[in-house]
Amino acid sequence: MGNLIALLLHLKRGDRFLAPAQAHVLGSELGTGAWLAGGMPEALPWEGGPGRPAPAQVTRAAGSPGPYYTLRTTLLCLENTHNFAGGTVTPLAEHRALVAAAKAARLAVHLDGARIWHAAAALDLPPATLTEGVDTVQVCLSKGLGAPMGSLLCGSKAAMVEARRLRKMLGGGVRQGGMMGAAGLVALDYLPRIAEDHAKTRRLAEGLRGFGIPAPIPETNILLAPVPNATAALAALEGAGVRALPVGSAIRFIPHRDLTMADIEEALQRIQPLTHLLRGA
Repeated sequence: MGNLIALLLHLKRGDRFLAPAQAHVLGSELGTGAWLAGGMPEALPWEGGPGRPAPAQVTRAAGSPGPYYTLRTTLLCLENTHNFAGGTVTPLAEHRALVAAAKAARLAVHLDGARIWHAAAALDLPPATLTEGVDTVQVCLSKGLGAPMGSLLCGSKAAMVEARRLRKMLGGGVRQGGMMGAAGLVALDYLPRIAEDHAKTRRLAEGLRGFGIPAPIPETNILLAPVPNATAALAALEGAGVRALPVGSAIRFIPHRDLTMADIEEALQRIQPLTHLLRGA
């Protein structure tokens, strides 16, 4: 809903919006950008690195204003970290270049920063640094932080006045929400420790590579491990008490605040007997 409200703020019916391929706003939100916000999505291939387009792509895709019968592009959506690229981070210099390209083309910029905390921890920067120049940003207090729910949309005072109205129209008004707010504050207390989750994920990847599974070196706390048969691998892992999710032909592990490094070592011990299923040997 946070991302959708941002799209409703920025788009008029028939406007095109740009986003990196496999961005959450394109597939995981079930077409609400088109259905409810009235926008026409365009996926940009990852020419700038995993999970991100290059500034020149933004310039080309935005085009220039034309006559009344010309498709109008008005918005660039970014995602940091990019979930389905494996929790990859957009560095600050690249973020600034993408925003500059968008602004030069007169595009608004929305940042899906559901995991902005993880990007900031990986780069050792304040989270606000990675939101420079954007018009709106959505952040999430449940992604690795432990709150049971709670996405927040941030922007100018005027934009947030309208955002609250749109939230109410979408059925998102919450009465007596203090308990959720309190849980969100507890979640924010974990921000200084997010780097621990990155370390757990690197250890998990290292252990899987030791078993001959081609796990990449993760940038944050998302690990996508390619397997020959995701369905069989997940069933075997579930039977061993290790829970993961499918992402295409890979399985996704996300170490978080409720897991210790000892839990990662225990998971690796449980995974080792299943190595033949995970690497197809």
